[in-house]
Amino acid sequence: MMKRPSLWSCMKKYLWQYALGLLCLLLVDFLELFIPQLTGSITDGLTAGTITGRILLTDVALIILTAAVVAGMRFGWRVLIFGASRRVERDLREQMYEKLTTLSNRYFQHHKTGDLMAYFTNDMEAIRMAVGPAILTTFDAVILTVMVLTKMILYVDLKLTLLAMIPLLVILFGGRKYGVVMSRRSEKKQAAFAKLSDYVQESVSGIRIIKAFVQEAREMESFEKVNRSTREANLYVVRLRAIVIPILDGLIGLSTALTLLYGGYLVLQGDITIGKFVAFNSYVMTLVWPMMAGGESITMVSQGAASWRRVRSIFDETQEVSDDELTDATIETISGSIELKNLHFRYNENLPEVLRDFSETIPEGATIGVLGRTGCGKSTLSSLLTRMYNVEPGQIYIGGKDIRSIPLKVLRESIACVPQENLLFSDTIQTNIAFGKRTLEKMPPEEKHRFKIFVRQDEAADLVVEKEMEQRESLMDQRWGDYEEVVAAAKAADIHDNIMDFPKQYATVVGERGVTLSGGQKQRTSIARALMKDAEILILDDALSAVDTDTEKRILQELQRLRKGKTTILIAHRISTVQYADKILVMEDGVCAESGSHQELLELDGRYARLYEEQQLELQLQAEKEALHETE
Repeated sequence: MMKRPSLWSCMKKYLWQYALGLLCLLLVDFLELFIPQLTGSITDGLTAGTITGRILLTDVALIILTAAVVAGMRFGWRVLIFGASRRVERDLREQMYEKLTTLSNRYFQHHKTGDLMAYFTNDMEAIRMAVGPAILTTFDAVILTVMVLTKMILYVDLKLTLLAMIPLLVILFGGRKYGVVMSRRSEKKQAAFAKLSDYVQESVSGIRIIKAFVQEAREMESFEKVNRSTREANLYVVRLRAIVIPILDGLIGLSTALTLLYGGYLVLQGDITIGKFVAFNSYVMTLVWPMMAGGESITMVSQGAASWRRVRSIFDETQEVSDDELTDATIETISGSIELKNLHFRYNENLPEVLRDFSETIPEGATIGVLGRTGCGKSTLSSLLTRMYNVEPGQIYIGGKDIRSIPLKVLRESIACVPQENLLFSDTIQTNIAFGKRTLEKMPPEEKHRFKIFVRQDEAADLVVEKEMEQRESLMDQRWGDYEEVVAAAKAADIHDNIMDFPKQYATVVGERGVTLSGGQKQRTSIARALMKDAEILILDDALSAVDTDTEKRILQELQRLRKGKTTILIAHRISTVQYADKILVMEDGVCAESGSHQELLELDGRYARLYEEQQLELQLQAEKEALHETE
């Protein structure tokens, strides 16, 4: 199980960068103290007429040299500290993504995509600001304040320094209260941004549905409400800053005014020289940055703390499905036999059972059809076989081994599944089909060359593909499957001819979630992806619902040819999909109501026979309607 990281564990990897960066910052603060002192010495020398041209040039040269060193050191701490914060952000984002990949389907059913995206964007940025600029400004504010105050006391006057510190004390005590309030408001702001992100993501994904139902105006009105809510949450933070920052400026101005009045009085009394008075005012102006930085640091730390609490909630999530004490690490392969023993399952304790006392034996190499109406538990069976959810030990055996004892990697590598929702990645058709065969082994140079030739079949698209290939260079060391394998899988899924009709053929980018393909094309591409995996067990979960009967027939014939000796489970609503299976399970309300071959079930004259008659009647009516349309 993945251990929850802490911010410190992420930061200590780059401790040397932070240390060097803060050392550079310390040198900058130390050197900056000499510029006001040199300026004061020059002023006193010019006033008294004791300074020579040579001394003046030397002092000016020292000021220029100090400024040059300060500039170099500033560049150094920016690279080191800001670079370290970027790396911490990268590491945290990678660990959060890794954590999400381990969470079960149940988690994603209760957390929306847009909300999760907000964690990766807004929250990560706030955390980066807290572990980078906030550390810098806090360290700088504390060190520079101490150094400047020390210099003001030793070089100028103690009483004048104490007077200048009064506003600083007000800022110090007021900052604590400001930080608590800002943290609460920042958390609300981040939650509002997450809600907005989720709404936009969902609306864009469903834009075709919105247009089809002519709901643009209503959606725009709903978006305006969410947007106003986000605006108010942001203004809630901004208003606080709008109040605090002017107060801070006022306190700084008050400090300057007091030092000018009292410092001028001390000059007139002869207690300090004009040069020291000029230097003191320079020091007071130097203190303006730490005072301002203190407020900014509190804001950044407060927002970062609020975001870390949100991010930490992901790491605190329990990994429901994982290898545990029941797992047998010695299992490296499994066969395709399946045995279900009194299987019971419910998605939630408060919900009714989806599967009840379900028992069945599927021998290796058999083709099994699972038929039933919507909600009878067919897809749940698929999810349990791939262990997307846990079942009690002793209820499912695969290859003669309890599913809870099989390592997840071994189990899922042995099963190829085409789910009801045919999701394709925004990538080329080639990479989508070969997705299941992708490994991290090095691709030989000659294969890289062949891959490049393969994705450049269309000369007109050469420049576009060339650009895409340059962007993918880091992925070229992953094996995506041979050209012949990809084409063979596409032909078996009856999608090859469609692909060859596209301008870029297999190099065609299908768009987000495969949006550029039709429903039938997406299904067949998903089937090709599963076939290319060539797993011991293949599960097609209503994967032929969007194709016509002729295409379905051709795909089923290819499955019979390719899947000899391997287990295939066909989950469907249509009898035409399962009628040639070795055995058909008819499910109803979570139990197996009937089982047998197509002919046996027809002779039984039960649910299957009635469903067969209904579907035959539908096909007959559809044929008559098409014939009538042709005659017209």
